[in-house]
Amino acid sequence: MTRESESGLPIEPVYGPETLAGWDAAGRLGEPGRYPFTRGVYPSMYTGRPWTMRQYAGFGTATESNARYQQLISHGTNGLSVAFDLPTQMGHDSDAPLAGGEVGKVGVAIDSIEDMRVLFDGIPLDKVSTSMTINAPAALLLLLYQLVGEEQGVPADKLTGTIQNDVLKEYIARGTYIFPPKPSLRLIADIFAYCQAEIPRWNTISISGYHMAEAGASPAQEIAFTLADGIEYVRTAIAAGMDVDDFAPRLSFFFVARTTILEEVAKFRAARRIWARVMREEFGAKNPKSQMLRFHTQTAGVQLTAQQPEVNLVRVAVQGLGAVLGGTQSLHTNSFDEAIALPTDKSARLALRTQQVLAHETDVTATVDPFAGSYVMEAMTDDVEAAALELMGKVEELGGAVNAIERGFQKSEIERNAYRIALETDAGERVVVGVNRFKLDEEEPYEPLRVDPAIEAQQAERLARLRADRDQAAVDQALDALRKAATGTDNVLYPMKEALRCRATVGEVCNALREVWGTYVPTDAF
Repeated sequence: MTRESESGLPIEPVYGPETLAGWDAAGRLGEPGRYPFTRGVYPSMYTGRPWTMRQYAGFGTATESNARYQQLISHGTNGLSVAFDLPTQMGHDSDAPLAGGEVGKVGVAIDSIEDMRVLFDGIPLDKVSTSMTINAPAALLLLLYQLVGEEQGVPADKLTGTIQNDVLKEYIARGTYIFPPKPSLRLIADIFAYCQAEIPRWNTISISGYHMAEAGASPAQEIAFTLADGIEYVRTAIAAGMDVDDFAPRLSFFFVARTTILEEVAKFRAARRIWARVMREEFGAKNPKSQMLRFHTQTAGVQLTAQQPEVNLVRVAVQGLGAVLGGTQSLHTNSFDEAIALPTDKSARLALRTQQVLAHETDVTATVDPFAGSYVMEAMTDDVEAAALELMGKVEELGGAVNAIERGFQKSEIERNAYRIALETDAGERVVVGVNRFKLDEEEPYEPLRVDPAIEAQQAERLARLRADRDQAAVDQALDALRKAATGTDNVLYPMKEALRCRATVGEVCNALREVWGTYVPTDAF
């Protein structure tokens, strides 16, 4: 009996040579590290060195998060990934009325350079690669990071890491936007240009399908809408006068890894192939690094269950294996208790140990591309690629990613797929272990980590002291310079950096830009 994949594509019971009859192996596969990069972006992949093991962490105050980072580094992680609380993600200070009840809850609260200084206290920024999951205010957090690096004596050209900086997916699936699409894209182009000149080793954007997948996107939808967003960013940078080979090598992507290993591996292979072709054929990229789709992967948070949470350890191991077999450049494995609350120290350590077992106790790092030539894998890769290209074609017909977003196309497509998944789960057609099958009569008690609600008052006190101690005239002058740049065409990151150096807060800087650019009001017009 034929099954359907997560994308609704058929999975045959048996695949054989006839499946790939007339198949263009040279054109579709190539060699590892060479166009079209189906088999991986580097010739040796993990046989030379394993992927970067990042652990996404951040909660409460900068002091608490710093302690967690120090623990993760001592346990062997080689890349930090910072989670920010919702007020920070939306450009509000901790004492803003809209921040009430959310300070420090889903990530760390960062209001100024003083918080960023504490967050990375004792962590050498020239030796650690840091990823920051921040979008609308990404420029601010990057500049704060650079300023802390300067205080440590670390030159900007030694800083390595990534800012997510993918605001288009916020309009589609997540909602932590601030400004309308056009000024948001202008800000992203300014970040590209600033980093090319000032922080050349920094990955300026991590174009994300992860959040679309968490909202219900199928694998084909995930890569289609993510790559369509990537195309929009490339067009924006070129329109701003940049050469594609000057900025494209620093583009990166961010995908989910589900428990459906075969389709997930096929998805990663298809995404690399599509992106290589687009960059070469549409944008004329000549540098092979501009054609590479490098990506970070996070295991699927939406598949974690509060019921029998220890089963999530198995899910995360399977998901992580899929990401590795698919050729990810870095990986975050979720903690098993994240469906209940923030991860504890022990669960965060177990999540890291999962990656270390994959890297050091299995043989998946012994050969570059374990699935190459598999009848089922090559057929599924072609199927996912075709489905994704069809969706990308529809986005183009609507005038590109921004126009499609403004008409609500991607959002409505994802919602339809999410509804299909919910119906299948409710009907028992889609098995979720511990939820609709293999349930317990009574769940075992579990004590989660809780964030102290007093953090909100503590952050407000820190902000009051900062505003009382700083040179307010210098702050006002710097914010005026930022408004002037935002009104004109100058790169806004230079005056923004000076405002932050003068101890302007995240909320004050974002409010200055809100005065000039306005805020986004969503539409569900499609």
